[in-house]
Amino acid sequence: MAVDPSMPILVVDDYNTMIRIIRNLLKQLGFQDVDDAADGTAALEKMRNRKYGLVISDWNMEPMTGFELLKQVRADAELGTTPFIMVTAESKTENVIAAKQAGVNNYIVKPFNAETLKSKIDTVFPA
Repeated sequence: MAVDPSMPILVVDDYNTMIRIIRNLLKQLGFQDVDDAADGTAALEKMRNRKYGLVISDWNMEPMTGFELLKQVRADAELGTTPFIMVTAESKTENVIAAKQAGVNNYIVKPFNAETLKSKIDTVFPA
């Protein structure tokens, strides 16, 4: 399945500046329909009201982390297949392994640029 630039994307981060950065990078890559949520709880609510083609979530957030969000999404019959990319400032091996085991589609370590984001999205949606 190739990347559809018109698919809705949900960016989840508790830091507004990071949301703005990711939104701008996605726009550079041709994605126009970008929504955002400040934490995992808000993201889950949005995901239950709208079908997203991709979720890009930060790991470290309160009250619900991106890792907890990932586990809840994967456990939900309706949301379970939603492509999910985790973004974090930490490249700890155990975090990467835990995210993979929980069903993350890809993993990005901050800081990153449009090229990195594009390559991660491309691996989630192989042509």
